[in-house]
Amino acid sequence: MITDAALTTEGMAADGHSGRVLLIACGALAREILALKSNNGWDHLDLTCLPAIYHVHPEKITEAVEHAVNKHRDAYTNIFVVYADCGTGGQLLEKCKELGVEMVKGPHCYSFFEGNDRFAELASDEITTFYLTDFLVRQFDAFVTKPLGLDRHPDLRDMYFGNYTTLVYQAQTKDPTLENKARECAQKLGLAYEYRFTGYGDLETTLAAL
Repeated sequence: MITDAALTTEGMAADGHSGRVLLIACGALAREILALKSNNGWDHLDLTCLPAIYHVHPEKITEAVEHAVNKHRDAYTNIFVVYADCGTGGQLLEKCKELGVEMVKGPHCYSFFEGNDRFAELASDEITTFYLTDFLVRQFDAFVTKPLGLDRHPDLRDMYFGNYTTLVYQAQTKDPTLENKARECAQKLGLAYEYRFTGYGDLETTLAAL
């Protein structure tokens, strides 16, 4: 992930250069965005990330995005927000319209990794499904176990997950180590396990259009 300090230097260098785009993204997508930039030679895209922990605090996302847009607006030809709705209840979309910036389409990252159209088709059959991405498999304890208090009160597991039946690991990369860990996560939650390689889905096509 590019730090704010590094980004400031890039932004100053890019100032006045046509076609330069700043991505303001969820920190949970940093690895994927940097991989796409590298794989495709998207050198016109710069990246700054908001804290990934906002994944479990969506009430903080809209204000943080607004602050980041205002902070960097003068240095870039274009700014694009790499969040879906992500639990903001439509507030992020309305704020982006107000700020005059675009954002990723979809309700959340699980949808755009799957492909929004495909996810919508599956939704009615997967209402009892709990999803993990590469990031969430790596950070399972920090983003699931500890925030839900399962490390301190494991008896809460059935209260949180009793109505789920399956854990679907939406893999962005083919990594046997992550797949094994995802399977362990499913076991910890008492859920059936399904592996689904999605790649980068609509995230890749959306960034390609920039």
